[in-house]
Amino acid sequence: MSVVGCSGSGKTTVARALAERLGLVHVELDAIYHQPGWTPLPPDDFRARTAAALDAAPDGWVACGNYSEVQGTVVWPRADTVVVLDLPKGLVMRRVVARTLRRVVTREELWNGNREPLSNLWRWDPERNVIRWAWTTHGRSRARYAAAATDPAHAHLRFAFLRSPAEVDAFLDAAG
Repeated sequence: MSVVGCSGSGKTTVARALAERLGLVHVELDAIYHQPGWTPLPPDDFRARTAAALDAAPDGWVACGNYSEVQGTVVWPRADTVVVLDLPKGLVMRRVVARTLRRVVTREELWNGNREPLSNLWRWDPERNVIRWAWTTHGRSRARYAAAATDPAHAHLRFAFLRSPAEVDAFLDAAG
């Protein structure tokens, strides 16, 4: 199962909850991709490590993340379901701002020693500011997954579009 959606939509939280309820392994693509010092893993290594993580869970997995480098070539070919968190932009923005503030203040370690930089609160470049990234990619994310759901290449996948916290809760309740 793959959980996707724009930054701040709750991918990791939902994927973790699904994995726990279904007795599956949670695979967080951010933890594979972001190496120490926020260095991105080269594409071939990212694909290989993602494949290894999925293959290491023969009873099933729930992966979360939007990385095109692995989504169409590694994750979705092995998946049966894609859960799309398509929440309203205002809610997503409130969540990503609150999450970023919490992470900056608590210095919470994310992956491989990385921490949310204080500059995420003011940088203008979306590539270097998760808040701006969420703002600028929300609409693109929605369009991307709507198109993917109708693409014949993904005919083997069941897409579940969750558009509100109530729909997310109902989906999680139905999962276990």
